[in-house]
Amino acid sequence: MDLKELKALLRLMESSDVEELEVEEEGRRVRIRRRSGQGVAPLAGPQRFILPTQPSAKGSATANVAPEMAGLIPIESPMVGTFYRAPAPGADLYVKEGDFIQKGSVVCIIEAMKLMNEIETEVAGRVMKVMVENGQPVEFGQALFLVEPA
Repeated sequence: MDLKELKALLRLMESSDVEELEVEEEGRRVRIRRRSGQGVAPLAGPQRFILPTQPSAKGSATANVAPEMAGLIPIESPMVGTFYRAPAPGADLYVKEGDFIQKGSVVCIIEAMKLMNEIETEVAGRVMKVMVENGQPVEFGQALFLVEPA
């Protein structure tokens, strides 16, 4: 991808409501994310996402949590995409309810724009509830798992 193509992508982002765009070509990956309402900023980096340990300011992850789940920490989706519990069909699940996880553990994959993004967590503890079915679409900030902190 050359500079001309990057500039075209930036113009496309500026003229639309798209918040984030990620493109991979010939082994190079570029992610462009809109900065809090001020144009766009090109980003490049690894495909691992570290999840926050606290719910978002909106509380979206805890809005649908039953009272018996109070005190559990949600692992939220960092992007819109399709949720997968295993690295491939028929493979072992990354985590199951009751499993103990450590900081940096990969807990799932979210497919976005034909890219498989491994999702890591910053919380250590026991997975109490899986909130999403395998292959289900997820939204940014949606609770994927509930974890009892260790």
